[in-house]
Amino acid sequence: MSNSRVLLADDQALLRHGLHMMVDAQPDMEVVGEAADGFEAVEMAVRLSPDVVLMDIRMPGMDGVEATRRICASRSAGGGPRVIVLTTFDLDEYVVGALAAGASGFLLKDAPPADIIAGIRIVAAGDALLAPSVTRRLLDRFATRPEITNLAPPAGLDLLTDREREVMALVVRGLSNAEIRKELYLSEPTVKTHVGRILMKLGVRDRVQLVVLAYEHGLAGPGRRRIIPSDDPGRTPADDDAPRP
Repeated sequence: MSNSRVLLADDQALLRHGLHMMVDAQPDMEVVGEAADGFEAVEMAVRLSPDVVLMDIRMPGMDGVEATRRICASRSAGGGPRVIVLTTFDLDEYVVGALAAGASGFLLKDAPPADIIAGIRIVAAGDALLAPSVTRRLLDRFATRPEITNLAPPAGLDLLTDREREVMALVVRGLSNAEIRKELYLSEPTVKTHVGRILMKLGVRDRVQLVVLAYEHGLAGPGRRRIIPSDDPGRTPADDDAPRP
């Protein structure tokens, strides 16, 4: 198995150096480039084809949000760089913007080295880096935006089965596949299959984008346990908390 190729993007040379040493010390990773701003990050992502970009959220010139948007927009259907946002500001509007732009998760710059390395491995494997506590705070951010309530359901929602809607609601709440398995009394491979089909039908790349999509379209919110079926115009958000027949 080939090493994960990592691109570092941060305007602080000292931080880039520290990250470079930490990543290169791993037997399954290699740093393929360093960018000092968003413009360089976008150019190097195209030229060097990294697996993962560690992206500082606030940089001069082009910031990490716009750089993330451009890198993720250029991804082919078969893959391309995945972005992990690095920030000192926890879940602020910059991070929310980067996640909406396509980032696969975020890490605090002062996170333990082991957490950063683990995060790179998770994202390089195609998974999203978003803990349940972060998911809840991300959703709370979207919940304060009034414009989400007037959007039409996303394309593909009608294709979801009732079971897939149940699984989607639990993913949006931040549950892992193992936790969903226990909640719905399914095998973990079955949960993984359901999640994959949900992502494919809705045209989203990973769990982070599924969370953003669900909340941007008003399909989920704090406390809800079900995704509102798009073919039931009589249902309201409050119905999601009602006992199931």
